[in-house]
Order: sequence, then C-alpha cells, then structure tokens
Amino acid sequence: MGFIEIIKHRRERKRSYQQKETKTFVEAQDKIFPSIDENIKYVKELLVDNDDIVIRRFFAGNVKCATIFVDGLVNREIIDRDVIKHLMVEIQLFKEEISQKDAYSKILNTLLATSDIKEVTSFKDAILDLLCGETLLFVDGTDRIIRVSTRSFPNRGIQQPISENAVRGPRDSFNEVVRFSTALIRRRVRDTRLRIKNMKVGRRSQTDIYLVYIDDIVDRDVLNEVKQRLSKIDIDAVIEAGMIEQLIEDDIFCLFPTIQHTERVDTAVAAIYEGRVVILCDNTNTALIVPATLMTLIQHAEDYYERWHIATVIRILRVIAALIAMTLQGFYISISSFTPSMIPPDLGLFIAATREGVPIPVFVEALFLEFMLELLREAGLRLPGPIGQTIGIVGGLIIGQAAVQAGIISPIMVILVATTAIASFAIPAYNFSISLRLLKFIYIVVCAALGLYGFILLSLIILSNLVKLKSFGVPILSPFVSFEIMDYKDTVVRLPTRYLWARPIFASTYQKIRMMYERNTLPSSAGDSK
Repeated sequence: MGFIEIIKHRRERKRSYQQKETKTFVEAQDKIFPSIDENIKYVKELLVDNDDIVIRRFFAGNVKCATIFVDGLVNREIIDRDVIKHLMVEIQLFKEEISQKDAYSKILNTLLATSDIKEVTSFKDAILDLLCGETLLFVDGTDRIIRVSTRSFPNRGIQQPISENAVRGPRDSFNEVVRFSTALIRRRVRDTRLRIKNMKVGRRSQTDIYLVYIDDIVDRDVLNEVKQRLSKIDIDAVIEAGMIEQLIEDDIFCLFPTIQHTERVDTAVAAIYEGRVVILCDNTNTALIVPATLMTLIQHAEDYYERWHIATVIRILRVIAALIAMTLQGFYISISSFTPSMIPPDLGLFIAATREGVPIPVFVEALFLEFMLELLREAGLRLPGPIGQTIGIVGGLIIGQAAVQAGIISPIMVILVATTAIASFAIPAYNFSISLRLLKFIYIVVCAALGLYGFILLSLIILSNLVKLKSFGVPILSPFVSFEIMDYKDTVVRLPTRYLWARPIFASTYQKIRMMYERNTLPSSAGDSK
C-alpha cells in the first residue's frame, strides 16, 4: 500500500468514526411526552453518564410526579420543603380526590409554595433551564413542564475590587454570579426606566449576557449596534467577558482599547447614567462598558468624589504619566544617539560620564532592561500575593544594582526604566496601560532606527489612527474631535460638579440635561444677631 492509499484509508476511517460518534448523541427536541416515564427516559438518554443529575419520583395523591435537578446548582431545602413536601403532604388537605385531568392545574395554581414558577412547553427550553440550576417538575398526563426556580450557585461573595483600588468610594465589586452583579446595579439605580436585557451567547455554553442601560438616556444607535454585534457571535463557548470584548471591538489590529472594562460597581453605574451600555457576562467579575474614549480610560470613579481641584491635578498627572510610559524611552534614545547637541551641555556631560565604560549601545540597553522589567512583572502576577510583590521589588533592585556595578548598564537608563514603569501603574484602566507598554517597545525600535524623525513620524501615525478610530460610532478622541463644547468641562480639567449639568456625548440628544442647579443666596443680614 502506497503513501497516498494510506492517507486515504486514514481519512475514511476517521470520517466513519466521526459519523458513528455523532449518531450516539441525542439532540434536545421541542416535543414533551404526556407520559412521565417517557419524559424521564428521554432525559436520561439526553444527559447520559451524568451522575450529578438527580431524579426523584413520587406521588401527589394518586398522580405520578417527578423532579429533576442538577446537584450542586440548586437549593435542596426549597425542593424538599416547598415542592416535594407540599405535593406529598399538603395534597391530603383536599377533601375530594384530585383527578388525572385537573392534577396539573391544581399543582400549578394551588399546591406549589414557591414564588418563581413557570410553564415550559418546549423540552429544549426545559433542558436549558435544568442546566442553569432550575428544577423541572413533571406531572403525568400533561405535555407541559413546570420550571421551579431553585438556583443556588457556589460563589465567593462580594469583595473589594482588586485592580481598581480607591481611597474614597464604595468598596464592593462585581461577582462571578451575574445575578449578584445585576442586583448591585439595581440597588443604585432605582429607576423604572432601567433595562436589563438577557441574551445567551455560545452554542454549547449558553452563557448569560445582560445588557444594562437606561431606556430614555441611551443612544439608540449605539444600543442597536451593540445588540447587532452580540447577535453575530457564533462560538462554542464564552468563558469570560474578555472573549466578548475581542469579538465585538471595532478594530482588532489597533493597540488602543475601544471598550472599557471595570470591576467597580460605581463606575458601571456612572456610565449607565451617562447613557452608555454596560455588558455583564456570567462567570465574570468584570463589566464591559461601551462606548469608550481615551478620557474615560484615564478617568477614575474617585475623581468625582473629591473636590474639583484635586481631581484636575490627578487627571493632569495621569495624562503626563501616559505620555511618559509610552514615549520617554524612545525620546531619550533618539536624542542621545542621533542629536546629542539638543541636550544641555552640563546634562550631556553627566550622561556621557555615566555611560563611560558601558559596552552596549543605548538601544540594546533599553530593550534589555525593559524586557527584564516585564519579565519580573509577569512573574510577580503568577506567584502568590506576598511572594509576587517581594519578587518584583527585590528582583528589580538586585538586577538593576548588579547591572550598574558590573558596568553593563548605565544608572540613567535604570532611572528612565523605573520612571516609565511607575508611570504605567498610574493609569486606572489596565488594558490601556498594557497598550502603552507595547507602544513603548515600538517607540524604542523606531527611534533607534530613525532618531528624532522616527519619533515624530510614529507619533503622527498614532495620532492619525486615533483620529479615525471609533468605539461603536463614537470617536475615541471625543470630545476633542467631535467639538462637543459642553464635554470639555469634564476632560483633563474637571470643573466643579455644579457646572457638570449636561451629560456627555454618549447620551441621547433629548436627555442632555442631568442637573438643575440654583445657587442659594442669603440676605446680607442673615447672619446678624439681634
């Protein structure tokens, strides 16, 4: 047998094996059998080899019933006390015998003592509810199923945000159980116009996705665009919100993020009040916020809890930190390697003295230190908390000091690398901070090749891309390119809260005013004593 025949034989054997395996699986259907025995048999065939599926048969009077649930996803106390006990014991209070004909309606409307029940007419929907943690109640002689809400997921409780710490403000954060997240938002938004719309994404995972917005504030064009992009997702499973972010973002090749994510509840609620859409994903403690701009990525919820002077200074520091984290290394390389005459003489002599005896060029020196810094940062993240912090600090000190003493690294380069690292930590949005760190390496390479011309050229290319980049129809550089004059009050400089009476560009054009402020004036004699 030749090589080609062997390949064909293997392909045919693989195809036949796949066909054989496909036939062994049972697909969920819509039809519900009137017989309870047939329904239970069908469930066993559909969920074969699953030992966590619990089936309990019992009699409600003279009517056969059965409950099916997934162990570990339900509250057994509700099933035992409010479902099975009521149907087996409370039914004895009826003086007349319940007939097979009206048993279903009697159980549904009279005997069940749970607050959340629902009739299901499709087996496919019933199986999905079962796998989501609900309990299915079968009554013999009917082609309908009663879904009893008994969800009780394992969870870690409400904790403080890890990546977005704040000195002032609430300490609660989102949870992996999406119902906890929606409850935290409901607690803060007591508005009848708040909308929490459910979607399921993932052919196999059927992950719950919730769109949260205020109906009369949200921009309809943005909302429709979000729904359209989510509806186009066709994937086996969605495990985390980051997968959704990558599937619905505007430009997959742009280094700058076009979607904001947060684990702080107050940040998400503030975005909802601004007219933006919050996307909550089950099994994720992070919310996605769209649209996003560079200003929203630099701002922090704490900015609105402090007085405007403090918030303005902090925002200016963040903008400067973003520029330093992205361009400082490249600018230093372009100046020191190509145009040293631009450096003041005293400073130039000092830099030359520190580099005396260093055998490697500035370009290689910067890349080596930046690579070691990123390596230490990644290693610190993967290690346990106290050990990770120790590795990051001690490792950086030891490597930097040893490299300077060995004469392979100049002290000025260690200072610059430490400055860019500290500046990147000052950015509230983690995904934006990572983008600046990646652009830093691009600046180093381009400036090492082209000098100051490369620095200017790369800056113009980045700026031109940002000008045309949009987030769900909103320019990423808003309000600087959208010419919304009212939005300039809350950008790098934040004016006092009493002047922020208009919602930003995200809101509907009919709901721009969010505050009516009238300054109270007292008569000049109000403080005089009689």
